Parts: sequence; structure tokens; C-alpha cells
Amino acid sequence: MEYSTIPLHQVEAILGYVFQQQLLLATALTHSSWANEQGQAGLHNERQEFLGDAVLELCVSWELYRRFPRIREGELTKLRSALVSTGSLARKARQLGLDAALRLGRGEEQQGGRSRDAVLSDALEAVLAAVFEDGGFKAAQHVVGRIFAGDWPQAVGKPLQKDHKTRLQELTLQRYRSRPVYDMLSCTGPEHARVFEVSLSLPDGSVFQAVGSSHKKAEQEAARLALLHLDGIE
Repeated sequence: MEYSTIPLHQVEAILGYVFQQQLLLATALTHSSWANEQGQAGLHNERQEFLGDAVLELCVSWELYRRFPRIREGELTKLRSALVSTGSLARKARQLGLDAALRLGRGEEQQGGRSRDAVLSDALEAVLAAVFEDGGFKAAQHVVGRIFAGDWPQAVGKPLQKDHKTRLQELTLQRYRSRPVYDMLSCTGPEHARVFEVSLSLPDGSVFQAVGSSHKKAEQEAARLALLHLDGIE
């Protein structure tokens, strides 16, 4: 079977939002690999992911701005970055069951796309875009608030999950007294659906390559792979 899925109404129940236009949700859960294999190019979630990134950032920014009226912009940025990192969003997507709901093409499925952080974080952003398109900003705020209900920091300075690049830089400085090096390898695809490929070199000579729908996400995925490598040689 090329993909597995769960009923859309079950996803709606998890999100706490019922769509007027269920096609928006179905599209948000459709990877480009599935659309291409089905001859439905363009009917996938990459454009929604672009919008959802902005929707999520605004919703999280507003909630942090409201919760912490006295802290500076730099600290707010750190809090937001920890909440919306690729790893954080992928964990949320798994908790919501979006990994099971995704429609993936055969090749992407065989390559482990259903478990990849980049694919899952993109899907969650696409779902939030679908909510925004269907119900507006208030609906998106409600869903974001529900998704992150147990994750909002209670006070400034509360430890948050660091993103992969930050963790990797700290680890390599501690272990090798040197930083990882990132290089852009390619940028392919149409302007609205770019695919970025990056290379990451560690001070020990190991090299990792990864792709993502943005330069930032490709670097985060490469950093995740490098962290797995370093964890394995401890």
C-alpha cells in the first residue's frame, strides 16, 4: 500500500476544529510525492506549508507577547524559536497522529518519509494553514493554543527544547572546540516549491546531506542526522 491514513473527521477531533471545506485538510495531509504519482501535480501541501509557517509564527508570537508583557524582544524570539523548531513541530505532529494521516507516494514511503521530522513539521504547518484558510485567524489561534497547551513556558528562563543546530553547535564546541560547517549544495524545483539540499561537515570529518523545503529546514535536518551520529559514538 502506498500510504496509510486515518479518517479526516478523526483528525478534526484531535485538532478540535471542524472544517467547512474538508478539501483544505485533505490537501494539507497530501505530500507532493503522492500527488505526483497520482497525476495530480499541484494538489499537495507545499504552498500551504509556506502560509502555515507564517500563521504559526504569528499565533505563537501573539501568545508569548500576551503572556510575557515585560520581557525583551530577544528573549521572546528565543522562546518562540524553541516552540516552533522543526523537531518540536515534528513531535507535535506525531502526538496528533498526523504521521498516520499523511498521504505519501511509494518512493517517499520506502525512504522513511513518514518518520522524517522535516516532512512531519511541514505537514503540521500545512494543517494550520488549512485551518486559517477555512476559519480565519481566530480558528488558527484556537488550534495552536490546543496543540501547545502543555508547552507554553510558565516563566522566563524555564528550559525549553533547543533546536538541532543549536544543540549540535554546543556539542561540537564542547567536544572538538570547533563548529560544524554548512554548505548549500543545490536549490531545485519551481519557485513556489523549492527543494534545498545542504551539506554539513563535522570537525571529525563526517559529512551529512539533507533536504528541506527551505534552507533553514534543510540545515536543521542535517544537524539532526549529525546529532544521531555523535550520540552513537559517545
